[in-house]
Amino acid sequence: MIPLWNDLAARAGLVLSAEQHARLARYLDLLLEANARMNLTRITDRATAEVQHVGDALTLLPLLPNGAHRLADVGTGGGVPGIPLAVARPDAHVVLIESTKKKASFLASAVEALELANVTVDDTRAEDAGLSPKLRETFDVATARAVATLDWLAEWCLPLVKPKTGKVLAMKGARVAEELPAAARAIKLLNGGEPVVHPVDLPGSEHRVIVEIPKRGRTDPRYPRSATVAKGRAL
Repeated sequence: MIPLWNDLAARAGLVLSAEQHARLARYLDLLLEANARMNLTRITDRATAEVQHVGDALTLLPLLPNGAHRLADVGTGGGVPGIPLAVARPDAHVVLIESTKKKASFLASAVEALELANVTVDDTRAEDAGLSPKLRETFDVATARAVATLDWLAEWCLPLVKPKTGKVLAMKGARVAEELPAAARAIKLLNGGEPVVHPVDLPGSEHRVIVEIPKRGRTDPRYPRSATVAKGRAL
């Protein structure tokens, strides 16, 4: 059992069982094994992955809703933070959104191997997910890590969360001070509220923060824009 994982869970009032520890460890096995065949993560050292993948994901736990909820992990890549959160919070239904087919295939196989009944994989683009009637404004939380700048994340994530009660949790680094002012217009257009920046305390990780953006009301149906309409220009 990894003491750091226990400590991070305890911050949210949770106790990880031996089975949950085993699943988190098995997930890292699967991730690092698959990474030898495809580009899922730049981290190849097991000890570093325990902190920078699972540990980093678990820093979100105190900000998740109490009780059952729906969580979207946008551009999840190899499954962080979505898979560790699904293991730690079996009462959450997690949708892993990843448009790269090889990565989505890995995610589906990992979910099956880990027997995570509370996880589904959606291999559509983030823009398409936000326009999908089955996904739009159905989530309590949308997360994203190492995907894009905050202005783009706002456009992709805010349309997914429920009006008034939903929120975006964006995992960011040292550039957040630049990204917040640049994202202000997009957040307002998408009906997001004032962002709150939560410092992250994780060993060996400097300048990590979680940006929490509440959803004030419904997002204009024009957003998110399709990739062809956006043409690489943020709101």
